[in-house]
Order: sequence, then C-alpha cells, then structure tokens
Amino acid sequence: MLAKVLTCAVIGLDGAVVEVEVDLSPGLPAFNIVGLPDTAVQEARERVRAAIRNSGFQFPQKRITVNLAPAHLRKEGPAYDLPIAAGVLLASEQIVADAANALFLGELALDGQLRHTHGILPMVALAKEQNIPTVYVPSVDAGEAALVAGIDVIPSVNLRTIAEHLQGLVPIPPYKSELAVETSTAPWDGVNFAHVKGQEHVKRALEVAAAGGHNVILTGPPGAGKTLLARALPSILPRLTLEESLEVTKVYSVSGLLPSQTPLIAQRPFRSPHHTISHAGLVGGGRQPRPGEISLSHRGVLFLDELPEFAPATLEVLRQPMEDRIVTISRAQGSVTFPANFMLMGAMNPCPCGFFGDPTKECTCSPSSVLRYQRRISGPLLDRVDIFVEVPRVDYEKLSDLASSETSEAVRDRVENAREHERQRFEGTRLIANAEMTPVEVRDYCQMRLDDGARSLLQLATNQLSLSARAFHRVLKVARTIADLADFDGIASHHLAEALQYRHRNQF
Repeated sequence: MLAKVLTCAVIGLDGAVVEVEVDLSPGLPAFNIVGLPDTAVQEARERVRAAIRNSGFQFPQKRITVNLAPAHLRKEGPAYDLPIAAGVLLASEQIVADAANALFLGELALDGQLRHTHGILPMVALAKEQNIPTVYVPSVDAGEAALVAGIDVIPSVNLRTIAEHLQGLVPIPPYKSELAVETSTAPWDGVNFAHVKGQEHVKRALEVAAAGGHNVILTGPPGAGKTLLARALPSILPRLTLEESLEVTKVYSVSGLLPSQTPLIAQRPFRSPHHTISHAGLVGGGRQPRPGEISLSHRGVLFLDELPEFAPATLEVLRQPMEDRIVTISRAQGSVTFPANFMLMGAMNPCPCGFFGDPTKECTCSPSSVLRYQRRISGPLLDRVDIFVEVPRVDYEKLSDLASSETSEAVRDRVENAREHERQRFEGTRLIANAEMTPVEVRDYCQMRLDDGARSLLQLATNQLSLSARAFHRVLKVARTIADLADFDGIASHHLAEALQYRHRNQF
C-alpha cells in the first residue's frame, strides 16, 4: 500500500515542501530510502524501525521503499524521522487517518520520543505560505513553531501520542503561545555604559554609531577599554522589533544555535569571533551552506578584536556584505543568500607593541613595522567604515572617581529618539537606519538639507582630505545621524564638523 506524508527541507533560510512517499510491497524484508538523502537521513531507517517497535506498533516485514520528492533536492538532517515513521504506519494501516494537509517535523529517539530539531521556524513559515493548516512538531519546539501565526501547532512528546491524535483517540490541543513579554521590554544584561570610566568622547562616537547603524573602529593602547566599550555597545542599540526578532531567530534556528527554552531572540546579537576564524566561518559556507558570523550578527554587532591579526583575505570578504547587507554563497548545487545587516565594530592597537603615539610610554616599534602593521587593513575596507575613534589611556583621577557615569538606558533613549526620526523619514521603504541610505537618499535627505556653512565646509573637506565618493557619502550619513540626535531637520556646519572628525586620518 502507498502512503504520502508532507515534510520540509531547509535551503539557506527558506523552506521547501518535501513529499514522503512510503510504499509497502511483498518480498524479502528491506528498507530503502531514495531521493538524494544524506547520511543522517539514511540512518533514519534504524531510528524509525526501533521507534515504531518501542511505541507499541509492528514494524512491517515487507519491502519498504521511501521516496523523498522532489528527488533533485538534497535532503539532510534527522527531521525526516517523524514523517517517515508516520508514512510507514499509514501504509501498513496501523493508523487510519487523513494526514494530507499536515506537515510532520521531528527527530525520533529509539524509544519513540521526539527530540529538538533545527530550522523549525522557517519550516513552519513555509507551511503558512503553502496554506498547510497543521504542523506536528516536538513539544520542545512548539514555542518556536507558534511564532508563526495562523497555524495549528500540534506539540507531541512521542510517536505514540501522534498516532493516537491522528486516529482521534486522544486529541492533542493546538499549542497556544505563552510569549507574554514583548521584545521591546527585554532588559540588557551585559556591560552598561555606567561601568566605563572616562572616555566620554568615545561614548559619544558610539552613541552616533548606534543611532545611525554606522561601522566603527577603535584604536588605542592595550588596556584603554576598547573591548569593554565594544561590549557595552549593544546596551545602547534600539530594542529589536518583532519583525527583526523573527529575522534573527530564523538565522539561529537554521544554525542550530537557538536554545530550546528561548523560542524568540529578544536581544540584538553580539558576535566576537577569534582572529583565527576561517573564511567559511566568517561569511558562511560548507558543502551545504550554513550562516557564518556575519549572518549570526544580523541586526546586531560583529566585533573583531585585534583587527590587524585577522588574515587579510578573511577581512576582504567583508567588503561586499558591508555594502549590500546580504551575503551570497555559491556552490555547484546552487546559490544561497543569507542576511548580513550588521554593525562592524573593530578594535586595534596602533602598532605591534601598542604604544605608538602614547604620551607616557615609548613605542619600541620601528616606523616600518608600524606602517606594515597598519597596512594589514586595506584602504577599501577602511573606506567602508564611518567612524574612527582614538581611545587613550584613562587617567587615575577618572579611574578612581566614584561618581556614577551616564547609564546605557539614558543613552538608549536618545538613540531611539533618533531612530524614530529615521523611521518616519524612510517610511514606505526597506531602509531602517541612516547607514543604509543609497546615493539617492543621501542626495534627498543630506545634500539638500545642508545649510550654507555646512556646504562650504563640505567642499573644503572634500578637497583637503581627498575624500572618495564613498567617503563623501558616508560623511553625510554620519552628519545626518548627528543632526537626528539633536532633533534638527537640516544639517548645520557643526554637525558636519563632528562627522568629519570621525574620518580616518593617516598617522604618517
């Protein structure tokens, strides 16, 4: 007898419907899976056999053929266990039910229990797109699946409960989401700006960066607080909207990094990979492409500490994602696109010993070694960074001061006020922050809003600093953000002057 059950494959961040066809025919007992399965899917034969027996059913002693259609699509992972088991039970008539309008997702243990499965969110989102009303998932993944509205999510702990539900013996009520706290109220539990002593001008630069989504590089001697400041940056970023949270959650779900007890990511990601990271680890890759660090930091911060220590070839792959906000990975089987709308935060020493330009400690590096060290970061990459800040060592008076500094909550209020201006400005477009503006928006919202003093200053700076076209636009974007922080509709000369101070300056 033939039975058909629907399940889903994940390609990149998108799902694709897979039809599981199970055929039982007379002959010597055999269990074959076809349709381009990987090793994990092939091993489903033993898991399904043991799960069916340990759930109180009989495993058919017939020739079993399972076809995963479409056959040209690569099938990978253990999420096919449950649909294969359901298909075997339907084909052997141990279950008599109509399962045509349901999606089955889940990995089986040998005792029939259902385990956590990666990529539940994009799979359930596909069910909604395909008008499939019901989805069967492991109970531990029900909260994640319920993030997609308009779908009946049936949570199950084992194969037996699904069989009883399908036959109407013990119905399972659809899962109701208990997500009571919205992402906008999620508190930040990391480093607070109040923990950072001194460095007021650096905090101001980070406030500008957070308000406009600009990339930042901090330069200074060891121990000046660059890493601490970087780790405090997420505390002043605007709170995630529900739409942004779903985007981030989908990336982490596919990557297998979403904790089962956290169905929705409520805080902006902060990723800090080591400088030994590979090309594929940073941008994503593998035989079946998976998101890399730049996609895992989507809508958040990618912090690269000790920036010159990263391999130059690894850093250069950041150039295209920093411009396009996406990364496309091509393989022989096809291309996959992942989101990569992140803020780049870099920290570096000015030289190998770290004390070049320090007023109190002498640098022991030769001029050639300092120049060689700084040139490890290419000009085109530096041209894509909006804000460069010097982080000097902190004086004793500031370190020993017991007075409280301004908290991240106070700074975040100003940042969110600036972002509200940006949301109103970009309403009806896909833009969210000033850093995402194209030359068309820069002309309309920046160049045409300059007053006479700012226009003269911009002309002088462009000629004196030899600004490239990209740097020209980035200066205007930063100036637009500074004006938004001041609740100013136009761009005045002092806004532009502050933006120019954040440009990169050669030290030789």
